[in-house]
Amino acid sequence: MRLPIKISPIQIPTLQPIKIAILAMGGEGGGVLADWIVSLGEEHGYFAQTTSVPGVAQRTGATIYYVELFPGADNPENPAPVLALMPAAGDVDIVLASELMEAGRAVQRGFVTSDRTTLIASTHRVFSIGEKSAMGDGRVDSRVLVRQSRQAARRFVHFDMAQMAEKSGSVISAVLFGALCGTGALPFSRIEFEETIIKGGVGIKPSLQAFELGLSRVQSEVEVAELEATSTTRIRQKIPTSQNKVSALLLRIQQQMPSRIHDIVLEGVRRLIDYQDPAYASLYLDRLQGLINQQKNGDERLLRETARHLALWMTYEDIIRIADLKIRASRFERVRKEVRVRNDQLVEINEFLHPRLEEVCDTLPVFIGRWLSRPHFVNRMLAKLLSRGRVITTSSIPGYLLLHMLASWRRIRRRTLRFHCETERIEGWLRRIVTAAKRNPDLALEIAQCQRLIKGYGDTHIRGLRNFQTLMEIVDHHLPYLTPANLSQLREAALADEHGNQLRECIRHLSLD
Repeated sequence: MRLPIKISPIQIPTLQPIKIAILAMGGEGGGVLADWIVSLGEEHGYFAQTTSVPGVAQRTGATIYYVELFPGADNPENPAPVLALMPAAGDVDIVLASELMEAGRAVQRGFVTSDRTTLIASTHRVFSIGEKSAMGDGRVDSRVLVRQSRQAARRFVHFDMAQMAEKSGSVISAVLFGALCGTGALPFSRIEFEETIIKGGVGIKPSLQAFELGLSRVQSEVEVAELEATSTTRIRQKIPTSQNKVSALLLRIQQQMPSRIHDIVLEGVRRLIDYQDPAYASLYLDRLQGLINQQKNGDERLLRETARHLALWMTYEDIIRIADLKIRASRFERVRKEVRVRNDQLVEINEFLHPRLEEVCDTLPVFIGRWLSRPHFVNRMLAKLLSRGRVITTSSIPGYLLLHMLASWRRIRRRTLRFHCETERIEGWLRRIVTAAKRNPDLALEIAQCQRLIKGYGDTHIRGLRNFQTLMEIVDHHLPYLTPANLSQLREAALADEHGNQLRECIRHLSLD
């Protein structure tokens, strides 16, 4: 009699690759970071493979780098595995994002999962073309991106790595490499990480400094605030209180303005002094005081929104302001840091300017600007001359002096055509707010927020102003029965479409034409 033979199945150990996706933009060293990870794996017994897929150039060219590490390369008997060429949704262990929006895109594409993915991202933002060109505030809320990333990932490491890269004189990839080391997501020691950078042979010292900053930040487990809150103390430090006129403004805010709006009014005063002078900031307070005197209950939301939008409107962008910003020492220093030049290197900055005839007329005294804007021979000649545009080298003496001359015109800004027109518009806007506040504070709040339509310069400003004037005409003609919800709906329609098609459709839908 034969006994049955029981055969146990052979237990074959299952090995899995480590799958890493890197989302970076041009100039941030994403390829270097991928090469470092490959070199790190190959030096310590791993098969490694990297691929990259360049993206569109909307934000200097976002690229996805994909790396797979598979153990066993130190054993010559092990066959080379077949590794994937692209990350798959739900099948990535580590995601490295050089910017917060790139982290959001990784989450959107399904690369980040709560059961396995370690997400490492910088919290700084590089705004997309769509965000910059939106009629209103087109920026994606960073807090939403952080919250969604935290919910999607098993572990989420995030802080401002761009600031650390700038501090160390390196690129953000070295900070990401340090953060990756600090998470312990890869089975390699700190010394092995650092040896990989040294073997790379390029920018060793700044790369090691950036690596150390990223590593230390992760190991310290100190959480960074997602948004910087501007406190009253910080704003006060920005204003030169040693000057008598400025001290008088601060005292006026403290004594005459409600305490709950001090922070935003202080920021408005600082902005207006930088834009023009203390007298202009005093006009800002006068206009706010007029609204406060008319407000019996002092609706906080209305006061805060009016204070904020009034400061933005009074610091409108004109040729004078643009020239002033372009010649500031802080701008030259920022450009030098961005291109990472040495002290013995020269930097040339070229400005590509294409001013419109209307912008030139706005910068001239009222009567000259109005005369020049009429159709005649001089108008046509100047329009033809300006249509060509020109390039000004700000870093040269002639180019700098030209912009300096334009910036110095702010002494006569109060006599310009643009200042005259903006004053009339602002006063009309404030009158409408005061009138509406007596009937319905919520409607007055919506009128105050209509200032969001006015932004930028050139064609962007013209389109926004046209939509704003359309809404103000509706307010004037339909104030008795216009609801806050209707005005909010009209404003959002105007912000959604720069050509005004959605606004016209909304007006027709609400029977307000």
